[in-house]
Amino acid sequence: MSDYQKILIALRKITRAIDLNSKKLVRTSGVTGPQLLVMRVIDREARTKPSVIAKNVQLSQATVTTILDRLERSGYVRRERSLTDRRVVEVELTTDGVDKLRNAPELLQAGFFKKFDALEDWERSLLTSSLQRIALMMDADDIDASPILELGDLAIDNETAR
Repeated sequence: MSDYQKILIALRKITRAIDLNSKKLVRTSGVTGPQLLVMRVIDREARTKPSVIAKNVQLSQATVTTILDRLERSGYVRRERSLTDRRVVEVELTTDGVDKLRNAPELLQAGFFKKFDALEDWERSLLTSSLQRIALMMDADDIDASPILELGDLAIDNETAR
């Protein structure tokens, strides 16, 4: 088996693990990985602007707006005008949102973080640079992505997430 075939198989395994975990997360909690990540930022920041959320999760403002729309329809977040500047919209978790967040399982990357942190500095650097190079080789450097392991909105997840 060639090296590039081994790399493609490893990438497929990673993609499959993310897919399975994403489906399990939606099935057990009713929210997607990106929704959970957005809720965590709102919880940490208390009452915050969508632009701050987008910056924290490293997703576009438009993507965050779509996620907030779904969370608002589900009753997990509330948008309100700022008390100090009426032009600004701020987001906060509802009581249901706080409950959902507290009862949500850890994301797939929690175990990854522990294992990655246990590596030597040179191993972490090598893995990081290798994966960044692969992303460039796959013309994926301009794709909107956050530091969470999530494939994106799968058709089944979209229905559950609403």
